[in-house]
Amino acid sequence: MTKAADRATGRPLILAIDGRGGAGKSSLAGRLLPAIPGSAVVHTDDVAWWHSRFGWSDLMADHVLTPLHAGGAVSFTPPAWRERGRPGSIEVPAGCSAVLVEGVGASRQELIHLIDVAVWVQSDFAHAEERGLQRDIERDGLDPATARHEWDEWMAEEIPFLSHDRPWERADFVVSGTPTQRHDPQTQVVAAPPFLDRGSTGPASSGYA
Repeated sequence: MTKAADRATGRPLILAIDGRGGAGKSSLAGRLLPAIPGSAVVHTDDVAWWHSRFGWSDLMADHVLTPLHAGGAVSFTPPAWRERGRPGSIEVPAGCSAVLVEGVGASRQELIHLIDVAVWVQSDFAHAEERGLQRDIERDGLDPATARHEWDEWMAEEIPFLSHDRPWERADFVVSGTPTQRHDPQTQVVAAPPFLDRGSTGPASSGYA
């Protein structure tokens, strides 16, 4: 992490938090945000909103990551926000110490040259699914049948996307999103070395081969 911070002189450190749906990415970002003074978070879901589940890398690169690399602020209103009347914009003030880019595909191949540190949040497939469905029901007010339908539609795109992109192979750190080890969830994460068997260990247990 120190070497990455050295490379980011004059601009924020850009840390991508990647993982499958329901893995615990948002929770990890939420815990890191107060732990890194002066940091900000960008959610890939905000860039992708009503645009494309995974066809948003150009928007992220051109309007978020490239301005951050130049040491400037970000103020970006995605096209779909304007078209659908969503107020506001994606804002990152200048002078941030770090920017956490959180979401499925945050460390995707097309963006990795703009990322300083890549984190893969490893999760049990069934556990993450259960957690993701419950989140969607509570957060979005969906009934269980609708939540299941929308989850299945998402998985129909997420699984082939991640199977092709394989972001865990580029991860600098692997963090368990569904840990079984005893730990303090407020102050600790359960980490592991990057996958050595790049293609089976870990990703297979998440449903990707």
